[in-house]
Amino acid sequence: MTTPPSTAPAGIPGSRPYEPDLRHHGDAEVRGADAALTDLAVNVRTGTPPAWLKARIAASLDGLAAYPDGGPARAAVAARHGLPPERVLLTAGAAEAFVLIARAVRARRPVVVHPQFTEPEAALRDAGHQVERVLLCERNGFRLTASEVPEAADLVIIGNPTNPTSVLHPAAEIARLARPGRTLVVDEAFMDAVPGEHASLASRTDLPGLVVLRSLTKTWGLAGLRIGYVLAAPESIADLERAQPLWPVSAPALAAAEACSEPAALAEAAEAARQIAADRDHLLARLAEVRAPDGREIRVTTPAEGPFVLIRLPDAAAVRTRLRTLGFAVRRGDTFPGLGPEWLRLAVRDRTTTDRFTDALAKALTA
Repeated sequence: MTTPPSTAPAGIPGSRPYEPDLRHHGDAEVRGADAALTDLAVNVRTGTPPAWLKARIAASLDGLAAYPDGGPARAAVAARHGLPPERVLLTAGAAEAFVLIARAVRARRPVVVHPQFTEPEAALRDAGHQVERVLLCERNGFRLTASEVPEAADLVIIGNPTNPTSVLHPAAEIARLARPGRTLVVDEAFMDAVPGEHASLASRTDLPGLVVLRSLTKTWGLAGLRIGYVLAAPESIADLERAQPLWPVSAPALAAAEACSEPAALAEAAEAARQIAADRDHLLARLAEVRAPDGREIRVTTPAEGPFVLIRLPDAAAVRTRLRTLGFAVRRGDTFPGLGPEWLRLAVRDRTTTDRFTDALAKALTA
């Protein structure tokens, strides 16, 4: 379904049009005094960054007197994806890349495919764009069909795997969106959490207008460092780079980008992805055992292929509040266009944490 922002559904039949808070993110659930809660609201892998990565970042501090040189990190990222360096732009996290795209791409009809991470639309709005939404439906498993995107859209943004639905769209279906005269932005911030990254378009150079975004903050626990990158045709990279300030990425962040692109780091990330998949299976199995007081099962969006799952349950807002009193923070779903107050997103954690959480969830449902 295609809709302008002003008519985004609230998820409550007959209610007034509801405009989600696009600037709300999971970290709001665990700030200040709430930092002591067990965090299932933020999708950063626990136990990170690893000691070897912290040591590499710390070693970069001796060079802080010099202006940062992104050349080595840019080359390392390019080699990681089998691309030339001129197809890489390093950014202060994927969020900066969305701002650069909003400023640099001269789009007449930008479309954002929802539900997904809300910063792309927020950045486009801030840059003065009138944003059109394509809302994927629960009855179709929130799965994309390329024909749902208007033919006249000249900028299309989609996440893969998609936050918050955990849907991994087939690479071939997303590739169908590419065409001359259109910029196709694929947010692959969580792709390194997918074993084998089999749906990635990161190394493709044959698709016109393709722009792929990557983040190093989720798998490596670097949200506070801010490091990500863009992969695109050299002319697109040049346009985005002109919209950046000078020296946009700090020396410690560049050191992290270089380190995380090395073969040993890639092997570690691949193993982490396999462990996340196993832990996610355990979470899904435990969720299947939890029932609402009236006997209804929790509805889970499946198949889930990211490091988080999306669930739908009655009275979710109250359940979320009760979970906080039981020591757990989860991500509310009503700030994502296309969802509503009955949705929650859960980060995948280790089995012990999952067992504690699902026990608390069962209590929260019956309180």
